Parts: sequence; structure tokens; C-alpha cells
Amino acid sequence: MKLIMAKDYQEMSNKAADVIINQVKEKPNTVLGLATGGTVIGMYEALIQDHQKNNTSYKEVHSVNLDEYVGLEYTNQQSYHYYMNDQLFSHIDIQADNVIIPNGLAENIDAACQEYEKAIAELGGVDLQILGIGQNGHIAFNEPGTSFDSITHKVELTESTRNANMRYFDSIDEVPTHAMTMGISTILKSKQILLLASGKSKAEAIYNFINGEVHESNPASALKNHPNVTIIADEEALSLVEDDKKKVLS
Repeated sequence: MKLIMAKDYQEMSNKAADVIINQVKEKPNTVLGLATGGTVIGMYEALIQDHQKNNTSYKEVHSVNLDEYVGLEYTNQQSYHYYMNDQLFSHIDIQADNVIIPNGLAENIDAACQEYEKAIAELGGVDLQILGIGQNGHIAFNEPGTSFDSITHKVELTESTRNANMRYFDSIDEVPTHAMTMGISTILKSKQILLLASGKSKAEAIYNFINGEVHESNPASALKNHPNVTIIADEEALSLVEDDKKKVLS
């Protein structure tokens, strides 16, 4: 596990974008595992700026997303289909046929989850997976208690996660109660994982991830079982981590 320290959110975003850009340049047909939420917006903005300025191409890139709400139309501004098009895809040259996002509108969600696993496998797996971390240690929508052996599945969102996401909706009643998410086992099959964290609200989660034991009560701790994980975190997110621990990881 490697730690890259950043001064603030902007620097974290730029450093994360650099990792993706280098990956795409080294392997133009790379498979990117992408995330949504507030943490990655700055990273996507940096990717767009680089694409416009330096013509980094995504024509051969395939992307898979971590999750999607169940029941939201793709035109809904809170769906992750809409988010990805708005924040990234409509601004770069990625091909629509190369974009894969869980189908939260499927009549049979369990079958759709199996199809998603199959689609990832047919691509040869994820080359670089981007992750954020929840305040309770969740990764994607894998809440505390989720089996480390889990694959893509339907999950009932916890009250804390729904409350955290309520800022994107008009009321808690509009926040979906279920989502489709890559399982922890699926995430761990990625060849490389990049975990991003910014702000004081993520300080405790990062502290617990770095210092805590590997246990299903802390989903992010499963990443310690992966051979190629890089954390990019800013000063506020690292504020509870001891300096000697930072030096060992950096």
C-alpha cells in the first residue's frame, strides 16, 4: 500500500488525474473502474482539461462504474448514468459502446448483477479502479458487514448513507432505498486500486483504514488484502494519521 499526500482537494484531484492519464497513455485500451460522488468531481475536471489541452484520447478506453441507484431513470439528474455523462463522458472522446454502468432499471436486478459481472470478466477485468471512502468505511455501496466474498449485488442503503446522499436530493424521501454495486470481491480483482479521500469528514475513516484490522465491519479494510493499492489523500483527511505512519506508507 502506497500513500501520496496532497495539500488540499485540488492537489488530490490533480494527482489522481495524473495517475489515470498515465495509465491511458501506457495502455490506450485500458479498462477504468470509475466512481461517482463529490470526491471525484475535481479529478474529472482535471481529466477534461487535459483532454482539451493535450488531446489525451479515450477512444479505446472501456469504463465500468461501481454502482447505480435502483429505480432512477437515466435522465434523472441524480442517477449515476446522468452524473457520468454530465461530469465526464460528454466532455471527452470515450465511445458510448465502451461505457458500462449497472442497469438499475432492470426488471430482474439479480440477473442484471450477474450480467454485470460477466461484462467485466469479458473485458479482462479492471486495470485501474477508482474508489472513494465513506465515513463508515464503505466502498462503493458495500456497507459495514458486507462479505469480502461479495460480487455485484443489490443492496439496501443504510440510513447513514441515504442521509449523506440527501444533499443531492430535495428530501430524504427522494433518496433511493436500494442500489446495485460492485461487490468487494469484484473490486479486489482490479489490477490496481486508487483510493481518494479529502476533508476532515473523511479523517476518521482514513485513520481506521490505515490503522485498523482487516474486518468486514470496515469494508475498506479489505483493500489491505490487495497487492497494488495507492491512497491519495489531502492534509485534512490525513489529520488523524501519525506522521511516522505517513512516512512508512509514502
